[in-house]
Amino acid sequence: MFMGEYNHTIDAKGRLIVPAKFRESLGREFIVTRGIEKCLNAYPLEEWHTIESDFRKIPSSDQNARKFSRFFFAGAASCEVDKQGRILLPSVLRQYAGLEKDVVLAGMLNRIEIWDQKAWQENTSCENIQEIADQLAGMGLNIR
Repeated sequence: MFMGEYNHTIDAKGRLIVPAKFRESLGREFIVTRGIEKCLNAYPLEEWHTIESDFRKIPSSDQNARKFSRFFFAGAASCEVDKQGRILLPSVLRQYAGLEKDVVLAGMLNRIEIWDQKAWQENTSCENIQEIADQLAGMGLNIR
């Protein structure tokens, strides 16, 4: 399980340090792809294979399935951690998420989200958190 929030910077070559707590669960090689909210998602290989398997069950004749496949799978890249604990994020993924310098790596249970720091701050506003908690409670999640 991934949890926690870490601030790091991307260097001029597009390398990003992966926090030690995340590296152990991610493994030496993992997959990074586009996230839905202009962030990147990093998945351990085992989790990625589960997603692939589940997605194969959806008929490719479905137009939305094809669109999502192009978005999610075509944008995916295999990343390996170097001896300094860094990964090289492909430029196409950095551009998609607007990653230039300051980034946040956030643990999200089965994946890590990688955000531009300003975008992260905008997307973690707690203005209507009570309403969201109430909606989730209606779905069976009790966190109180």
